[in-house]
Formats: sequence, C-alpha cells, structure tokens
Amino acid sequence: MIKIGIGVGLFALLLACDTSGVKKDKSNSGTINPKISKQESTQKSDIPFVVAKEKLAKGGKQITEKTLPGGLKINWFSRGKGEVIQAEDVLKINYEVRLKDGTIVDGNQLLNREWLPFMVGFQMQTKGWEMALLELKVGDFVEIFIPAKLARGEKGIKGIIPPNSPNIVRLEIIEKIKPTREIDGTKVWLLEQNVKETKLASLDNTVDFHYMVSTPSNPKYDISYRKEGPFSMQFSDFGIIKGLKKALVKAKKSDKIWILVPPSEAYGDKGLVDLVKPNEPLFYDIFVMDVR
Repeated sequence: MIKIGIGVGLFALLLACDTSGVKKDKSNSGTINPKISKQESTQKSDIPFVVAKEKLAKGGKQITEKTLPGGLKINWFSRGKGEVIQAEDVLKINYEVRLKDGTIVDGNQLLNREWLPFMVGFQMQTKGWEMALLELKVGDFVEIFIPAKLARGEKGIKGIIPPNSPNIVRLEIIEKIKPTREIDGTKVWLLEQNVKETKLASLDNTVDFHYMVSTPSNPKYDISYRKEGPFSMQFSDFGIIKGLKKALVKAKKSDKIWILVPPSEAYGDKGLVDLVKPNEPLFYDIFVMDVR
C-alpha cells in the first residue's frame, strides 16, 4: 500500500460493529479479535453475559415513544439519567438486530460479548442508527424500528439481511468510554491488549498493523484487510498523518486501538481529493500485528 493510502486510510465492530462478518448462528463463539483470548483482553463488562443476553430477549414495557423523519421509531423500555449522546462519543452498548421474522442478524451476543464499543458519527452501522443514537442518553434501553431505506436498503447483506428489510434494534447504552489518552487533540481508546506483551513502540520501531479508516461522510473508505497483508509504518515515513503517528507511540503487539484524529492533525481545511472533506476528523480502527 502506498503511504498516502494509510495517511488517508479502522470494528472492527466492530468492528467491531460491522455486520459483514456476522453469521445468523446464535451459537457463534467468535470474538472481535480471535488473536486475543478473553483472559488477555482488557475489555471487561460490569454485567454477566447471560444477564445482558436475557435483558435484550425480554425487552420490557414501553413507557414512551418517538417517531423521527423517514418512519424511524424509538420505543423506550427505560429512560437513562446519563449524558446525551453526541457525535464522536465512544459508547459501551449491549444490542441485537432482528429481522421482522425474529431472526437475530447482528449483536454482541453473536460474538459472545457482554457489550461492544461503538463510535458515534462515523456510520459504523446505518443511517437509522445514527439518527436514533442522537436522540438517546446513557442508560437508555430502547427498541428501534428502522425502515429498510434507513437500514441496508435495496442491497441488504447477501446471506444475512434480505433486500428491503426493516431492522428492529434492541439497544442498551451502558456508558460512555473515555479515551485512554489524548495527544495534541488526537484521542486514543485502548480497547483490548495482550497484558503479557511488554514491548512498546518507540520512534525507532516499525509498527505492522491492520486498519480501517472512516470520516463522517465516507465510512471505511480504506481497509487493509482487503489487501495482501498489514501495513508497515516507520515513524520517520513521509506521508503519514501526524495524529496517527502520535497515537501509535507506545502501542504494543496485539493492541486493538481506536483513534480519533482531529482535522488539525490530519488534512485540515484542504481535505484530500474526493476521500476526505475539508475539516473532517479521521477515525481509525487498528489492530497491531507486531512492533519490531
């Protein structure tokens, strides 16, 4: 990959929350990152997995509702007393996505996780998710009806979500996750690490990592996993954005890191061709393969 690519270019749900790798199998025992065992991960929950799963399955009595433009509807089972959700918040969420026939097609329970992280404002899921989240507070437990046009639309996801399918999302906002550190405006969330690893990246090292990178207007526009191997970066390399370099100092092998780079540490008011608009932040989802 050319250096400008990584400069412009995360789960990762995700991931971490990305549904492209999620199967319908309710017994799926995978994790966000199979290279890190649950014992070695720093991602821990305040609630047992079984409790989290049963809460979503049970739902609750509707106490209030709100309908948004486009037919999106939010039903509250309980109202939280925490902060209002805003763009660029990282949330700890317990959720599941169902089709109208009740099939679960996405959610932390499919990954055997008590919760998953979610970055607001970078289209980690669908337009309907972004609209709904900005109406919520920490502690809210809701069911969201997302019409197909605000979900996966006419394309759906082959083998998982049929075309023109509404999504029913049950979602609990557990808390906001504060950055692990901040360097010149660049925020870093260390979501997982191998606690046995001790070697920290310094300016003399090469860091090998996989990544996905997004802007608010252009989600996941550069993804290393589609290429032959991880990207190798030396801190002296030309063309790597400042905020990314600063965030990867002290990174370790097997770290799963989210990085939010402000425009001043990225492409500023110039942007980058048709990939990054002027004054847009960058969101990196990174898994460090090696530090050498």
